[in-house]
Amino acid sequence: MQGMNCACGKVAKYVKNLRFNNYDLDGWKCENCNETYFNPEKTEKILLLNKLKKHKFYLKLSRVKSNLILRIPKDVGDVLNLHNGDKVEFSLSKIDNITIKPLENSKKDYK
Repeated sequence: MQGMNCACGKVAKYVKNLRFNNYDLDGWKCENCNETYFNPEKTEKILLLNKLKKHKFYLKLSRVKSNLILRIPKDVGDVLNLHNGDKVEFSLSKIDNITIKPLENSKKDYK
């Protein structure tokens, strides 16, 4: 990636692993004035993720033939970069505790 013009008039250089709300993401940092510009798309997803973490979701199961289907809200799918056909890992840690994680083949924009 190329640099971008900074407010101070110099050029900010592309940098990976900038910290934003406890996440690593890319952006630009000006060596002259130390101004940091985060990748706006990834920053928006992190802000939405932080907002969604504060909510509980009450979801309804549907039946398709002999399978139960769980629908994930669109905002949650967007922030986790989930798409139709992506694979997830489903596990039970206790009788009443379910964990669902996207598999590595699903693209992630941030760590």
